[in-house]
Amino acid sequence: MAGRYGEDVLAGDWRRRKVTPEVDAEPDLVVEDADSGFCGAVVGFDSGAVVLEDRHGKRRNFPLLPAAFLLDGRPVTLRRPTRAPVPTARRRTASGSVAVANVRAQVAKASRIWVEGIHDAALVERIWGDDLRIEGVVVEPLDGIDELDAEVRDFGPGPTRRLGVLVDHLVPGSKESRIVARVNSPYVLVTGHPYVDVWQAVKPAALGIAAWPVVPPGRPWKEGVCAALGVAEPADMWRHILSRVNSFADVETPLINAMERLIDFVTEPA
Repeated sequence: MAGRYGEDVLAGDWRRRKVTPEVDAEPDLVVEDADSGFCGAVVGFDSGAVVLEDRHGKRRNFPLLPAAFLLDGRPVTLRRPTRAPVPTARRRTASGSVAVANVRAQVAKASRIWVEGIHDAALVERIWGDDLRIEGVVVEPLDGIDELDAEVRDFGPGPTRRLGVLVDHLVPGSKESRIVARVNSPYVLVTGHPYVDVWQAVKPAALGIAAWPVVPPGRPWKEGVCAALGVAEPADMWRHILSRVNSFADVETPLINAMERLIDFVTEPA
């Protein structure tokens, strides 16, 4: 009977051991420090530690400890590459942020950014789309902001459910400024730009014109612009505008500042 079942199945290490994979810390590899949650791209090494840089350009050093990092949500052990890395030019996104390779878009967070319409949403996507996908932030177009305070209440903002709102023509004394004044949640940030429409936030030079046409009061602004520039339909004009925007350099600074503030606000840790 002693030899009937062969050797003792409980002898030795009979359980399958989990092995944490080792990964070369190549330049621009994006990982997360498991303890602090700091997420960034590998930019070098310092005294035996790996140097990570986040999307804001902030750098931190982390020791190369076993299973100290997360790659695509899974624990890994980073190791310094055996060969010297070949320096490469760092690619930039349309917003000017450092582009990171081999990173999937995050699952959408509860926080949101609202913009006034589909043109605003398309322009934001053209410039900040890569950054927002990495952060897991969805941009949603509104049909105007006349009922903004009621829509904010329905959204139910909170510490882990922040809301950013981008408003056109947000200047003192405007209808938009009075609407925005009714929103007072600490978990909502409303920013905007001074232009009548988001079209006007695109630099005239990007379109090959000296300046945006002046539209007389009482006439719809978009129709007035189209008439002055000899374009039949606003839809045709918008397609032309969007086709000429390639990066943040093609839009005015107030729009850039407003969007960067919103992205920082909705991605702030609870």
